[in-house]
Amino acid sequence: QVQLVESGGGLVQTGDSLRVSCVASRFTFSLYAMGWYRQAPGKERELVAGISRRGGVTNYADSVKGRFTISRNNAENTVTLQMNSLKPEDTAVYSCAAAGPYSSSNNYVPRRVDEYRYWGQGTQVTVSS
Repeated sequence: QVQLVESGGGLVQTGDSLRVSCVASRFTFSLYAMGWYRQAPGKERELVAGISRRGGVTNYADSVKGRFTISRNNAENTVTLQMNSLKPEDTAVYSCAAAGPYSSSNNYVPRRVDEYRYWGQGTQVTVSS
């Protein structure tokens, strides 16, 4: 059974940094584009960042550009979201997701929720003002 397990969430203050990670297992990680989504209470799920299967292409929501960085390590089956200059509006449950497999599309990064096939349970990030 495919597993995506997030870790690293917590409670921080405005302006702090936090890194959340996701470990994948039981599928060929290197063939999948990966994304980080977040969902706050009463709001729709939002794609925060995505990365192509080899890491060569990334994209970000406008709300996090310049503050968040997504990266991946295909040797360790991990994807990480480094979050800097956190704001209270970043408070949400952060989930990683996998889209694919893409055997020939090295640079594709999906932007639609329905393109992502596997999902983790999520980790809570709370930013206090």
